[in-house]
Amino acid sequence: MEQRDPLVAGQLPRLDREVSALLNAGRRPEANSLFDEVVTKVSPGADRWVRSAVLVNRAVMAWRLGRIPLALELAAEGWTDLDADRADSPAVAQTMSMLGYLMEGIGNRRASLDMLRLSVQVARRAGNTDTLAGCLQRLGGLLNFRACSGSPAAAPAIFEEALAYLDEGLSLAKDETMRRALMGAYSRSLAGVGQLDKAEETAAETLRLSTDVGDLWGISVGNWVLAVVRREQGYLEEARTLAARAVCNAERINDTSLLLRFSTELADICHELGDAVGEAEALRRSVAASRTATETLQEGLGQALEQRRVAVQAQRLAVAAQEAAARDPLTGLANRLGLERAAQALLESTAARGRVPWLVLVDVDWFKGVNDDAGHAAGDAALREIAALLRRECRADDLVARWAGDEFVVLLGDTGPNMDVGPNVAERIRAAVDGHDWTMVLGAVRRPTVSIGVAAGPAKLDQLFAAADMALYRAKRHGRNRVEVEPSADEVREIVSGN
Repeated sequence: MEQRDPLVAGQLPRLDREVSALLNAGRRPEANSLFDEVVTKVSPGADRWVRSAVLVNRAVMAWRLGRIPLALELAAEGWTDLDADRADSPAVAQTMSMLGYLMEGIGNRRASLDMLRLSVQVARRAGNTDTLAGCLQRLGGLLNFRACSGSPAAAPAIFEEALAYLDEGLSLAKDETMRRALMGAYSRSLAGVGQLDKAEETAAETLRLSTDVGDLWGISVGNWVLAVVRREQGYLEEARTLAARAVCNAERINDTSLLLRFSTELADICHELGDAVGEAEALRRSVAASRTATETLQEGLGQALEQRRVAVQAQRLAVAAQEAAARDPLTGLANRLGLERAAQALLESTAARGRVPWLVLVDVDWFKGVNDDAGHAAGDAALREIAALLRRECRADDLVARWAGDEFVVLLGDTGPNMDVGPNVAERIRAAVDGHDWTMVLGAVRRPTVSIGVAAGPAKLDQLFAAADMALYRAKRHGRNRVEVEPSADEVREIVSGN
């Protein structure tokens, strides 16, 4: 059984408290209107763990108002914000306690009990007696329900455990709302362990105090426990009347958990009385409450699936955007950003295998003349052709990129034992461009060639690029359409051998 208690003293916003009070008084339309006003408000200055508790508290209210998607959304947001590093915070304990209640409502019974037990542990460490009392009330109330719905043989031990938690809670609670909630749950545990006189006295006091302040939750629970006591005493007609009042008030406050339990109790009493009409009506209410719980679970699952679909779609869009940002739109090769992102991992893996990487820097000769004579569209087509030739002459694992304008880079990682692989690939690229039929792309305009600088060594990308750039400068200076290497293949062999 869950009762809305102050979050952590002084930290639950005033309007939130008013919504809870309206719900407990059965004034649902007013509560719904006020909830619309407060649902988007969380104090900007609130600590993260307090904000989490406020959000989950609002999820509980949305749940009771029948606004299931909003309840699940608020609960998920609050759970996400839950700061596990603040395992000694009263607000963290309160958040866990309310999450446990919501989990029970959607049928996640094992997780709900685990969460409620954990909330009590956190509340003990936090040292806040009000928070601990609230966590003990929720845990004890849930154990009462488990005892009622489980095996009769196991029920006494579960009621005893609940009794200990609730007795401790009563010794701590100062807030009157929380005391009424603890008394109601405590009276049911007393009845469960056979202390009927004390259970009746406590339930009657709960009913009296709740009636004085118009607390329909407490009124409903008080009537339920008195019905249980009267049934045990054999006063079935009085038990039926009390149970019917409990069901009526549970309906007024729209608490599905209470309604399901109380209507089941009423049906059992009517059955013992031979009241088929009353039993059928109670069972109808029980089935309706069960259907509501099932529909809630289905709606929650549907929303979870939709959120997962949206998340996967967003992830795919993010990956696509990331890939697009690293790819040259003209040639389809990696761009400068893509090269810089991938180069480090390739260089590290090459070094780990004891290999020496090569960097091949390709520059198109006289490309400005190609653009001037054939036009920029033809120049773009020529760059796409060169990109295709680079892919053809390189291996699948080689990193091929358009560096800028008419410059291309090839990074060779897995070079194997061949110390001439860099110059060999570079020469294949040069020959492929030089021997390509450019007529379809450029017509009678002078065909392009490429000058290439090649560098090797256990170095970073910028160092390799600087060395290859020096070699490219020599290739340009010595007549273009050629390959120059920095350092030489013999020097590379010395690097590998460690001499």
